Amino acid sequence: MGNCLVAQSGGPTAVINASLAGVIRANQLNPVYDRVLGGLNGIEGVLEGRLYDLTELPARELEILKQTPSSALGTCRYKLKRGNDADYRRLVEVMDAHEVDVMFYIGGNDSMDTVDALSEWAAATGCAKRFVGIPKTVDNDLVPVDHCPGFPSAAKLACQVTHATRLDYDAYTRPEVFVLETMGRDAGWLAASCCASGDVDLLLLPEVPFEREAFLAQVQRTMDETGSCYIVVSEGARYADGTYLSAGEAANDGFAHAVLGGAALTLKQMIVDAGIAPRGVVQDLSRAARSSNFAQSLVDMTEAYELGLSAHMRSADPAFTGMVVGVAPRVDLDAPYDARFFAGPASAFANYVRPFPAEWILPDYQGVADEALRYFRPLIEGEPKLVYEGGIPATVVPFSRR
Repeated sequence: MGNCLVAQSGGPTAVINASLAGVIRANQLNPVYDRVLGGLNGIEGVLEGRLYDLTELPARELEILKQTPSSALGTCRYKLKRGNDADYRRLVEVMDAHEVDVMFYIGGNDSMDTVDALSEWAAATGCAKRFVGIPKTVDNDLVPVDHCPGFPSAAKLACQVTHATRLDYDAYTRPEVFVLETMGRDAGWLAASCCASGDVDLLLLPEVPFEREAFLAQVQRTMDETGSCYIVVSEGARYADGTYLSAGEAANDGFAHAVLGGAALTLKQMIVDAGIAPRGVVQDLSRAARSSNFAQSLVDMTEAYELGLSAHMRSADPAFTGMVVGVAPRVDLDAPYDARFFAGPASAFANYVRPFPAEWILPDYQGVADEALRYFRPLIEGEPKLVYEGGIPATVVPFSRR
């Protein structure tokens, strides 16, 4: 039957390991492959031949794997470039050495581009290897899906933190502003999801060019009317010329993406310097949004796991390659939530960024429309029953550390 290989890439999420568990469990239930091998540290580790046998992972460890944050196989930011035949040939050598027929790659936009590039190269060279993508991202910026595994849990945590810190903020009478910063380089889905808490006064998204004077006028108005102002900003908020508010824009992450962080601090100082408030508080969600397994959405964990099952099941078809599984877009946001899975070509997922819909953004930084709230709320429903050890959720020892 041959073996299969599964690897993870890019920024982790709270449920990325649930997709990994889905692939492993699917093969235990229906052994399409002799062995399930894990590639350590993404495509970079696979090219070095660093694999780990996951085939017989015990049931209890599989359950704990589903609730383990970060990437249990380890991750990477290695760009497998089109035209770099040396990397492609080396990958095939590793796959041949371990009798691997199919590779599953769990990741975001760049990882789906890797699936597309490998599939194209295999077709052009007559290589029989197959490649299948399983999406993940807290940014929720992939097309053509309804949402991506990882986003609902990040949104749930973001809403919980927004509500809790708003209550903390409102306990004081002293004049100050509160600024919460979320991830989201090119799309404001995660920042916008904070509005589902009902606690956000002003919202800044990458999709709307930042206008300093107009923004400060809204802060002043809110402070004058209520004596407080709770602001949520996406790390990718930027001016009309594309310049980020964030202070850390000079570096890049290996994919020519700016390494962001600091938009909230910039806004706070801007408000203080304008004399609107004498002080401000900043809360940066950053990696907490993608690693808080204690705040997993039940919807998210279930779908991430089932997408792993779906990818494995569909790969039993020898013609299934260059494809990505995903959650199909909802037709009616008012209908009861019922996720449907589909598979589409990796080329439709790769190298596109889905912005937060312009029609869902209210003017003057006032938040989001009701339609956006109807989109968000079903995704953050429910909590999985977690296994605890020593008062905190149990986790597996990362395979990349064994």
